[in-house]
Amino acid sequence: MSIPPPDAARLAELNRHHSFGLSEAELAEFGPAVAATLGASERVEELYRATAPDAPERSWSEPADNPLGGWYVTTSVTGAADGPLAGRTVALKDNISLAGVPMTNGSASVEGFVPRRDATVATRLLAAGATITGKAVCEDLCFSGASFTSRPWPVRNPWDTTRISGGSSSGSGALVAAGAVDMAVGGDQGGSIRIPSAFCGTVGHKPTHGLVPYTGAFPIEATIDHLGPITRTVADAALMLGVLAGVDGLDPRQPTALDPVDYVAALATPAAGLRVGVVTEGFGRPESDPGVDEAVRAAVGTLREAGLTAEEVSIPWHLDGMAVWNVIATEGAAHQMVEGNAYGMNYPGLYDPELIAHYHRQRHARGAELSKTVKLVGLSGSYTAGLGGGRWYAMARNLAFELRAAYDAALSTYDVLVMPTLPYTAPELPGLDAGLDTYLPTALGMIGNCAPIDVSGHPAASVPAGSVDGLPAGLMIVGRRFDDATVLRVAHTFEQAVGGFPAPPALTTVGGPH
Repeated sequence: MSIPPPDAARLAELNRHHSFGLSEAELAEFGPAVAATLGASERVEELYRATAPDAPERSWSEPADNPLGGWYVTTSVTGAADGPLAGRTVALKDNISLAGVPMTNGSASVEGFVPRRDATVATRLLAAGATITGKAVCEDLCFSGASFTSRPWPVRNPWDTTRISGGSSSGSGALVAAGAVDMAVGGDQGGSIRIPSAFCGTVGHKPTHGLVPYTGAFPIEATIDHLGPITRTVADAALMLGVLAGVDGLDPRQPTALDPVDYVAALATPAAGLRVGVVTEGFGRPESDPGVDEAVRAAVGTLREAGLTAEEVSIPWHLDGMAVWNVIATEGAAHQMVEGNAYGMNYPGLYDPELIAHYHRQRHARGAELSKTVKLVGLSGSYTAGLGGGRWYAMARNLAFELRAAYDAALSTYDVLVMPTLPYTAPELPGLDAGLDTYLPTALGMIGNCAPIDVSGHPAASVPAGSVDGLPAGLMIVGRRFDDATVLRVAHTFEQAVGGFPAPPALTTVGGPH
């Protein structure tokens, strides 16, 4: 396409934006020079179009049976005839590209987009023999820990359909818990794999940052982006992680090489004798339900009975980790997810130009429909970044090394750290018209233990710790970076000690997903 050169008014606007101080005469002189640079962009588009793939034809439909509102669309994309996931059904969180199938990322700003390429995790699942049976509803641009900010409808908790399922992988957690699908892929930037797992009673594993390629998933902020499994058993999480993990050469979040690990085989190694650090700061938070704390401490007792040792460990940085995460997740996401149209620039990875262009148009046309959590990110993150020039983001990223070191220091004594995944059980679903004083705490009030682990990059799994007033509570197990196998071993030992994890009761009619 031919790119129109900027007129005098646009040049003047850019001059003001950058504080260049160019006079009207100087701007007129620059005009032809700017226009001359546009030929490279036009040539790049010609070259890209010559090699860009076309989306395959894949059938999909609106969900016919969707009592929890967990499905966005259903499909049946089959993979290899055999493999470790042969015969298993998988749901993809709807921020993950499945070529030829609509992706909305829970947002009006993405609605109508159809990817041309499969995400790496989708390619790997299909190669392992899985059948992808649909896209699971997620929260608006994935920035919420509750399940009422999603488009096109809220997601309900299978244990009590008046309550949230957790987010942002809301549909993934609800569908797995309800048995509508064998396993699902979730995403996690502030807890979004572990939150629905804790609220819905599933196993959710946030891998070490960079272990699973993020290629082809809609980003929030590259330094905290994770993808990982949500399943009903730890064995299935280990099986799925073995399929998903490994370098794809397209995601700069990853190291250049990773040694393969047989996570399923690792479960056979007894966990007896492993040392567990019970993180003092993870309990008794202002928002904590004492019943959840008690359930998690009882779960620690079960680990002791299974032959592990456990003792209290204080990590004061765990509390300060929320301030670090808040700056990264507001300034960083405002820069990348909002103003950078999801991908931003300056990293050598695989981009999605079609998604960038579609989201850019929709974000400006339908910005009023974005969730209040996304608007908070845009307002707060852009304000502080503009005021400080990015210095607070830079400070937070530097402090991330201090936060990581604090967990590493504890993990030099203990094999894993444990704490409640969330401070309370699933609250009731509010309406989208809720006031900000209700909306924001419901959407983000549960992330205090989860979000710092996204900043540090350590692996963390949530497993059902027990029941509190008939609702699941989660036990979070954190391990050394790239030692996901030990996290899963401890989780598996706990699962075996309690005789497996319970399923929710049969669903009652809730009048559909709307």
